[in-house]
Amino acid sequence: MSARGDERLVDQIPDERLLSGSSIRGLLEGFVARIRGGDLGALPVVLGIVVIWTVFEALNPAFLSSENLVNLTMQCAAIGTIALGVVVVLLVGEIDLSVGSVSGLAAAVLAVTFVQLQWNLVLSLVAALAIGCLVGLLYGYLFTRFGLPSFVITLAGLLGFLGLQLWVLGRTGSIAIPFDSWIVQFAQQLFLPPWAAYALAVVSVGVYAWSRVRHAQRRAAANLVSQGYASIAVRSGLLLLFVVAAIWYLSLDRGVGVMFLFFLALVVVMNFLLTRTRWGRSVYAVGGSVEAARRAGIRVDRIYLSVFALCSTLAAVGGILAAARLASANQSSGTGDVNLNAIAAAVIGGTSLFGGRGSAFSALVGIVVIQSISSGLTLLNLDSSVQFMVTGVVLVLAVIVDSLSRRTRAATGRA
Repeated sequence: MSARGDERLVDQIPDERLLSGSSIRGLLEGFVARIRGGDLGALPVVLGIVVIWTVFEALNPAFLSSENLVNLTMQCAAIGTIALGVVVVLLVGEIDLSVGSVSGLAAAVLAVTFVQLQWNLVLSLVAALAIGCLVGLLYGYLFTRFGLPSFVITLAGLLGFLGLQLWVLGRTGSIAIPFDSWIVQFAQQLFLPPWAAYALAVVSVGVYAWSRVRHAQRRAAANLVSQGYASIAVRSGLLLLFVVAAIWYLSLDRGVGVMFLFFLALVVVMNFLLTRTRWGRSVYAVGGSVEAARRAGIRVDRIYLSVFALCSTLAAVGGILAAARLASANQSSGTGDVNLNAIAAAVIGGTSLFGGRGSAFSALVGIVVIQSISSGLTLLNLDSSVQFMVTGVVLVLAVIVDSLSRRTRAATGRA
């Protein structure tokens, strides 16, 4: 493999781009340098959230009420989990158009096995997740064995698994999940008490700070540029301040929902897998250059199989969460705007359609944008048609920003 190929491959794998120096000034200088180089990260979408929240709060003061924000967080969990799987597929430069149908099928399997067949709930959940995983493995096999485009494979899956969902539900078309089941309680009524939420926040930020310190120490021991302790302390302090403030405000109503925490945990775990494991680095490498990844010894076919399987499994998880929140599975589960919102959330959150760039947190910030638009327009009593148009405009703007940042990186020799 040529030196140029090696450099291209390494450039596609996230190296955290740690900052030099130990001062706050170094932190700011590194941030500005990344922006000038076209590495915008989550900055555009964060600014977008600020603008959206400001506009809707000005139009309706109830938008930023603690009650509405609690509802917003709970609404993010199901589709956000589906979007998390879409992020992983987009990182290798492919697409899954069937995540909505797979989520609906998983919800149908859960309802039929648990309610009609009287299976144990845990067994029903395993069956629903297994269906999702098998669908992804089928996609991966067709993609790697026959070279079929992922667009065609998953478009066929969208139609086929929607039909299978209707067949599983049967003539009734709708199955109610008992309110007293723990899965429904988990999705609707479980909220952390304030003291537990604050304790979890402190522990989580402490673990984050410790991991950053350990990472900086390992890089310093290898004579590599490492992040300074001052910048780690500043980041950790700001993060803790933000989280504590958010918990306090949400606690003015019902507090932090356990289902939303579950979604956040999935995001954190996925971020760890993508940034700290060999598999994650391989995903970015394949998304950056398939040929370079293959020459570097990466089993490209296995990466594709794992990515499609993970995407469909997360779609099944999202379908289960959605069914539990509604306490039912029906013919409309996974249909409507579920599919489009999940894909739009991944792209709006900063994941590139061209592969190789993005993060697990793209699903989080992207779904916050989508649900903020939906919640704000609902409070204004505007028709759903307006929501689709606004979301479409935001999606186009996100792709434009991604394209411009790619051009900037290319011009500066960073991509």
